[in-house]
Amino acid sequence: MAAETPILPAHIEDTIRAIAKLHADHREEAGTLQRVVERLTAWIGRPRFIAAMTTIIALWIGCNLIALSSGSKPWDAPPFNWLQGGLGLLALYVTVLILTTQRRDDQLASHREQLTLELAILGEQKSAKIISLLEELRRDHPHLTNRVDDEAAAMAVAADPQAVLDAIKESAATPLAGGEIDLVVA
Repeated sequence: MAAETPILPAHIEDTIRAIAKLHADHREEAGTLQRVVERLTAWIGRPRFIAAMTTIIALWIGCNLIALSSGSKPWDAPPFNWLQGGLGLLALYVTVLILTTQRRDDQLASHREQLTLELAILGEQKSAKIISLLEELRRDHPHLTNRVDDEAAAMAVAADPQAVLDAIKESAATPLAGGEIDLVVA
């Protein structure tokens, strides 16, 4: 008997589709050269690449040492200048490939960060509105005791994102004793 796929609420399915679209759009924006760079970086990041590179280096050194010991002229005698040059060039290309791929991955992460931030702010505003409505209901409902709840009143006010950011920056700029930075916002 096959396991049934759980039915997700529509808002969760919408969120999953939105995130999938973000990733799909990011992939579609990549040009041919960018896709080649990403494939090369993915290939370089696998254990097979390390094994292949180690094998090639060992063969290179081994063949040259065998040629040297047999009296033949090796194509790259110790200290293996050609090998060192090739590995230096390979290191340069690998670095550029990784940086290029990382830059593109950072763009996607930035979009996800922005989405998360906007959803968090929206969620906070909705929570404040719900608290406000509950407090209003308590005040207006004849069967509920009307009392002052200062904490609920404070939570019913949506936070100003700019004020929160300013408070974070201010607390981050305030050094504690011993040169530490205080990142806690009260």
